[in-house]
Amino acid sequence: MASIASITKQIATLEISSKKQTNTTRPIHTKQPSQANVAKLLTKFAAPNPAPKPTQPSALRNQTNAESRTATPPSPTKSTAKPAIIDIGKYDGGLEIDNEKRGEKVYGEAAEELALDSSVSRTRPTREWNLNSFDIGRPLGKGKFGRVYMVRTKCEPHYILALKCLYKSEIIQSRVEKQIRREIEIQQNLRHPNILRLYGYFHDEKRIFLMLEFAGKGELYKQLSKHGCFSEKRSSRYIDQMADALQYLHSKHVIHRDIKPENLLLGINGELKIGDFGWSVHAPGNRRMTLCGTLDYLPPEMVEGREHNEKVDYWALGVLTYEFMVGNPPFEDRNSVNATYRRIAKVDLRIPSHVSPEARDLISKLLKYNPEERIPLSEASRHPWIVKYRPKGTSRGGSEA
Repeated sequence: MASIASITKQIATLEISSKKQTNTTRPIHTKQPSQANVAKLLTKFAAPNPAPKPTQPSALRNQTNAESRTATPPSPTKSTAKPAIIDIGKYDGGLEIDNEKRGEKVYGEAAEELALDSSVSRTRPTREWNLNSFDIGRPLGKGKFGRVYMVRTKCEPHYILALKCLYKSEIIQSRVEKQIRREIEIQQNLRHPNILRLYGYFHDEKRIFLMLEFAGKGELYKQLSKHGCFSEKRSSRYIDQMADALQYLHSKHVIHRDIKPENLLLGINGELKIGDFGWSVHAPGNRRMTLCGTLDYLPPEMVEGREHNEKVDYWALGVLTYEFMVGNPPFEDRNSVNATYRRIAKVDLRIPSHVSPEARDLISKLLKYNPEERIPLSEASRHPWIVKYRPKGTSRGGSEA
């Protein structure tokens, strides 16, 4: 699995967009029509992109705090080559235009709760940031709470990030202040190569800005839509990475609850990134339908309104495995939402004959009605279908910091 260190070394010499591929043998992806893309709200791309300068310390961290340096995007290796200039695209002035037309200043307790600034974080403080710290490039997306832009830090070594804007008054109107704060604090402390990084955040009178990893190859959902479905090899490698990332999340007492292709991104080396931790839950985007888009991945215990635990993510991993190889979720019923409900509750699983026996076995072991009967993620990582396609020398089960 590629580390962030390897990404930073390679990104200056690699194309930002993935090479076009053709596939004439796979079926057209059969998902329901979708709305505007939820992933674009916060986490369109990932992977920091510095221009090499070996003697310059990282600008993303507070250099007076020795402990905080452990969370620094890695410094590039020494190089005599002239730094590559990455085109971040043309800025459309959207932040200024939006700021004049939308949002209001907030006061009192709400203002204090949304005064989010990573430079004063108790655990991993960063340097102070503000909007003038960045050269702003092309827009990456927009949604209910604001926009995402591709940006470059003005200070050395010129990291490229995705900058997400959220309007405080709109967060308050949607009554998600505590959720926004909680999710930001959770993600800032996550360190795993298959989980999107949040490097810092800051605010002004009306807005909160999130500094997110920039992923070179974009949205996995677009790849799935383009190809219709993935090969077993590609599917297995993605599921291997997902299982490892979910084990890490669960070790940190974090349940994702919203695993699906729309929330997954691809790094510069094609590695999978879990890219949504709840910030955009209240701004529906690239979903098959407003309800069904979420429903397709819900396990029986959530559909039936019962208590649930981290094993909801086991179920979602099984649904994801199926969708990667078949092209649509296993319990999707286009006739009605209630029909989908019934299929999930009965675990009405029909696996096509082209799916290999090994993959069929893993899917069946993950999609169990009783959560306690679902195969543990540690065992899923050792499943023959996973091991068969795992690249030699790949290690599993560790965070980066």
